[in-house]
Amino acid sequence: MPIPPTDVPAVAAQLDDDSLHVWRLSYDAGRRRAPLVALLGSYLGVPPDAVQLVEGPHGRPHLAPAQASALDFNWSHSGDCALVALARRVAPGVDVERLRPRPRALELARRYFQPAEAAWLAALPVDQRDEAFLALWTAKEAVLKALGRGLAFGLHRLEIGLDAGSPELLQLADEDADAWQLHSLDAGPGYRAAIAWRGPPRGIRQWVLADAG
Repeated sequence: MPIPPTDVPAVAAQLDDDSLHVWRLSYDAGRRRAPLVALLGSYLGVPPDAVQLVEGPHGRPHLAPAQASALDFNWSHSGDCALVALARRVAPGVDVERLRPRPRALELARRYFQPAEAAWLAALPVDQRDEAFLALWTAKEAVLKALGRGLAFGLHRLEIGLDAGSPELLQLADEDADAWQLHSLDAGPGYRAAIAWRGPPRGIRQWVLADAG
């Protein structure tokens, strides 16, 4: 059942060093970051106009230093869906993508992904490739966002395994892949999503935010 905005502070109080919170909310380009800022305000215990966002060197929005000591977050949107991941003392990365036909999926994988990933995708039945491509893409994006990097970092510099059905970070340039956590997320029908962070395992709790109306 969707959680009304008035109940978010009670949920926010449950966030600790052993958990991450993920919210799914409706995305409206006309409202831009307003729902995100309101959600952050609930977690920080301040009104939305007191939330201070700054842009990182690769475009990732961050809380200003005075507020970032208490909370870190990442968000992603596609179609009419947005996901917001929140954590304390780790930097989460989250990505969501809407499922749709992607006739160039294999071509893009061969050009930008690891050869092993492209070969795995090519071996799948054609009708499974679009969703599998997005499973790889969202996993890669989630890791890059947790790193604070963009696509210019190079999608080929990390390798994702999906043989077990859920994403696994197999390689990451200049990093110990075993130090990372990577999971798929439920973003609702018609979407694929993933979350990543550097650090020990944590419990992931998910909620749906009701529209403010």
